[in-house]
Amino acid sequence: MRSVEVEAERIPRWFANFAGRNEGLTEAQATSDGIRAVAGNGTVAECVVPFLSCWTPAGDAVEALAAHATAPRRVGVLLVRLGGYAAGVFDGTALVGSKVGSRHVQGRSAAGGWSQQRFARRRANQADQALDAAADTAARILVPAAVDLDALVLGGERKAVDRVLAAPALKALAAVPVEPRFLPVPDPRLDVLKATPAQFRAVTVRLIDP
Repeated sequence: MRSVEVEAERIPRWFANFAGRNEGLTEAQATSDGIRAVAGNGTVAECVVPFLSCWTPAGDAVEALAAHATAPRRVGVLLVRLGGYAAGVFDGTALVGSKVGSRHVQGRSAAGGWSQQRFARRRANQADQALDAAADTAARILVPAAVDLDALVLGGERKAVDRVLAAPALKALAAVPVEPRFLPVPDPRLDVLKATPAQFRAVTVRLIDP
């Protein structure tokens, strides 16, 4: 079994290619978390949708999958890595509100510099300040939009994100459905944030050979 990520707009073409490579498409049915398609040679494509809480398929399964993935939604994105952070609100694929920032966090002690204990305290303080700044940014960008968000997408470093979300100022985000897919992004710059819709709107396809 292998998995691929298919961008929302590419779903119809992907299934056309899948059918062409595998002797046609004999079956496609909706499931609780997406669709299951079977090709003529027995290859199976199990598709898992994003935004599962909104999944209400009807009619042709492939068309329903494509419509679901490309449907316009208001999505909050929070990306945090130690020293860098980005928060944004998307309407569909358009970034309508955002803030990106960074704080210096010492990577390692220089030879002949601080003692290890003193260095560790200094680095911990820098990390706390950076994560506090990330929480302040998330509170400014995401909390005012929380009541209108269809989902919250997270990415970066898991521990850093969890630490930020634990901030009391972000309590309102607890009511927003969190996407299970955690985005493995590099340093959260503005261009990285703008590129996230291709990831969080993508459909995961598990391919099972006959």
